[in-house]
Amino acid sequence: MTLKRIPRDKACQLELNKDLSPALIVKQNEEFIVETEDALGGKVRSQDDLPIESTFGPMSKTTPPSANPVAGPIYVEDVEPGDILVVDILDIIPDSQGATCITPGVGPLSDSYNWPMGRGPYTHIIKHEPGKSGTTSDGKGILTPNVTWDLHPFIGTIATAPEREVRATLTSQGPWGGNMDVRDICKGNRIYFPSYNSGGLLFLGDVHGSQADTEFTGSADETRSEVKMKCSVIREKKIPFVRIEKPNSIIQLNSYRPLEDTLKQAILWMMSWLVGEYGVESRETYLHMTVNPDVRMNIYQMVAIADLNYTVGVEFPKKYLPGR
Repeated sequence: MTLKRIPRDKACQLELNKDLSPALIVKQNEEFIVETEDALGGKVRSQDDLPIESTFGPMSKTTPPSANPVAGPIYVEDVEPGDILVVDILDIIPDSQGATCITPGVGPLSDSYNWPMGRGPYTHIIKHEPGKSGTTSDGKGILTPNVTWDLHPFIGTIATAPEREVRATLTSQGPWGGNMDVRDICKGNRIYFPSYNSGGLLFLGDVHGSQADTEFTGSADETRSEVKMKCSVIREKKIPFVRIEKPNSIIQLNSYRPLEDTLKQAILWMMSWLVGEYGVESRETYLHMTVNPDVRMNIYQMVAIADLNYTVGVEFPKKYLPGR
């Protein structure tokens, strides 16, 4: 059976806009494929393609820059405003290479004299080798001939269309999702999004082959990809922000500034989730947040770009839930 597909040349939206015509219409639990372009718009394919205006052309002159293309919107039948759109990520296959850049004026070392090599411009190509599956879904990333690691592909930008705002994909972050660069939005995990419109109107792109915590330079292993997924619905249920379910844990996300406020709110939302949906006693929930060594406070994105919020996630193991 041939799956429905959004081809890469159609994965070029730069807005989360509910008024765009659907790029794809799918049924509940129907598997489909999205081919994504990289966040750099496919402009950087060799080490000679430096992150400068002559490389990016007109896309670098808008505010925000016309980067970070995504596919969508994807209309999921029988999803309405006030529902939760559930996204199961079945596979992510990165391209044979990715690129990471040190861009002049971007990142914490952009004006550093102690670290002049951090001012850029500089481009580094990361080669992707297939793994045991025969694809790069479980492959290796090659930084240098002597430095390799396991790829961990994930979707950097994924969101439902907001109710009335039009948001740029590069700087979009909110309860609907956006450019959050969360490494746990990956194969095998289930993602929960608020739906503000009929069909949910899902957008996704900006896949990374791998990324360290925080994406410190402002650019990860930016790569083209093929994503396989399916969607379903939880009716008439609201959540304050995007949530993730892994096989052995649950995660409450938040994007905001400053970092301490972002994390505090994510903790409070996680506590409400545990009490309201799982029946954990409220004082026990509070104690978990400070004494349980298996409760993790993940910093996913902390990029030194003024219009981009920090993204965190509070991760709680399922083994501590009642009845487990």
